Amino acid sequence: MKSLSPAAPRNLLHTRQVQCTGWERDDGLWDVEGRMSDVRTIDLDDSRGNAARKAGDPVHLMSLRITLDERFTIVAAEAVSHQTPYEDCAQINAAYEKLVGLRIEAGFTQAVKTRFRGVQGCTHLTELLGPMATTAFQAIRPALERRREAAGLPAFDDGARPALLDSCHAFRRGSRPAIVRWGRVAEALPPAPETTAN
Repeated sequence: MKSLSPAAPRNLLHTRQVQCTGWERDDGLWDVEGRMSDVRTIDLDDSRGNAARKAGDPVHLMSLRITLDERFTIVAAEAVSHQTPYEDCAQINAAYEKLVGLRIEAGFTQAVKTRFRGVQGCTHLTELLGPMATTAFQAIRPALERRREAAGLPAFDDGARPALLDSCHAFRRGSRPAIVRWGRVAEALPPAPETTAN
């Protein structure tokens, strides 16, 4: 496995960790949970109105759960700010219930940014939704394909355009991974319309 080239001498200042998990629920819906933490290597004092934090304690520690149906429509959402630099931060958590009704598809990221722009949201919770959307696709799509196959159906409708076709270099039309995954039928489908996907 390749690695990054050796780094110049340096000192660690900040670590952001994002963890996203996808869950299949017993009721047929899907949960995607995201958690973000920011940890600094120096003490954060309260001279600028921050809650004081010792080095190694999270400045931000936040969680978000979205529940989706099989069309990737959000049917429930919940945000929790476990640790924030300011008391006011947690007051915006309930706003993320406004995710209900949004569908994870092309344009989702822009819709989120519009809905939670500026004082209408939390920068960190809003950023967390990007990797959560990707996690939804990674978790749900294969599970839906398995459900179809278990029902004796092909993994995708022959007349339908596979959602991942032309979504990246590896899944470009005519590539070996695309042909192995979807067969030559995918090449006959029209290209996806140009969008500002995110």
